[in-house]
Amino acid sequence: MSAADASVRASDAVRTRLTTAARRLGVPGAVALVVVALVLLAVVAPSLVAPGSPAAIDPGRAMQPPGWGTWFGTDESGRDVWTRVVHGASSSLGVGLAATAIGTGLALVLGFAAGLGPRWLDAGVSRIIEVLYALPTMVLALLLVAVQGPGVAASVLAVGLATAPGYARILRARARSVADSGYVAAARLEGRGGAWVLRRHILPNALWPLVAVVTLGIGQAVVWVAALSFLGLGARPPSSEWGAMLNAGRVYLTSSWWLTVCPGLAITVTAAALTVLGRRFGRVAA
Repeated sequence: MSAADASVRASDAVRTRLTTAARRLGVPGAVALVVVALVLLAVVAPSLVAPGSPAAIDPGRAMQPPGWGTWFGTDESGRDVWTRVVHGASSSLGVGLAATAIGTGLALVLGFAAGLGPRWLDAGVSRIIEVLYALPTMVLALLLVAVQGPGVAASVLAVGLATAPGYARILRARARSVADSGYVAAARLEGRGGAWVLRRHILPNALWPLVAVVTLGIGQAVVWVAALSFLGLGARPPSSEWGAMLNAGRVYLTSSWWLTVCPGLAITVTAAALTVLGRRFGRVAA
């Protein structure tokens, strides 16, 4: 086979995989992908989407309803709500990503320790995971924030620690299943070392299903961190974090609905898009 034929076959294989992935994503997955891309654009370059400062005050424009030039209206200080929502994406999605990273990192330690360790370690870690998993995530997060004290760092750490048991439970079951599989036993019979088996078989097959779950978890983390901020336990006004904006706007809910509806829609749409994308990504990975 010539180099040109090999290149054509490789490009055809890539094109086939992309086509299959696009079909499995479907229209909802494509829409969710576009929404997530727009949110990421707001995180990376918010000034391209909403030029101006989210802290710019103009008392003469206070409490203007949504309209031309002020898409999401203005707040009690005359700050543009659209600009604040766009610039707040970095805070809201950033804390969601940080909380998910903390939960995933802890889950990797607990899940692999239980799934690949000796039976006594598996039994001990599994009991800890089950006790923590029995508590609702939000209740556990509130408990941890009560111990640490309110603040952005405390809310991120609390949500991260609260989500870790669920990830660890999935990872432990997957790692145990892969470790007991026939192809791992065959690799060991061939004389392959434990490090080679871990790198070649266990890690790829155990971690890949976790990717879709973590994508779902980011959306959940965004909602939970925003909920803590709404309760006054996370970011606080005048922060443009979406939960803090909800907290600041609830006082004017009956007279200026856009102060709560607009950041609330940002939270809902972002979390829904990440959830849809995570589920579709799980189908593609399967």
